[in-house]
Amino acid sequence: MEKTDPPTSLGVFKPVGHIVIAFRDEAQVQAAVIALLAQGFASAALVRYTPAEMTDQVNAQVAAASPLAEFGQEINLIKSHRALALRGCSFLVVHAPEDEQAEGVAELARAMKAVAAQRYGSFLIEELIETPVEPALATPP
Repeated sequence: MEKTDPPTSLGVFKPVGHIVIAFRDEAQVQAAVIALLAQGFASAALVRYTPAEMTDQVNAQVAAASPLAEFGQEINLIKSHRALALRGCSFLVVHAPEDEQAEGVAELARAMKAVAAQRYGSFLIEELIETPVEPALATPP
């Protein structure tokens, strides 16, 4: 996935075959990157977003999204990413198209107490973090 040209559907971020993880800060992202590289993921399979980068991407996509995007969950999900970014969360997008890879990434996200993690499929976006998000991180500003 290219950060400068992210995959979209109806103008909204939809990285099929990837897992998007929100972490409280960049230090957690760095620790996750180190752990994923140790698991055998290639550095090209890992894309980082600072809070500002995620906010800018979401703002641009919301402004340009097709009206049809309102019918899917993708638009609401990117808005939640923006809310998390505005609270300082950093993001890691991991290319993990195989179930075994995705499970390893999900386990890592849960072990590191990530704020949120979603696995993007063609027709379904799966929430990977079962514990509720801290209220301060869940409510938009």
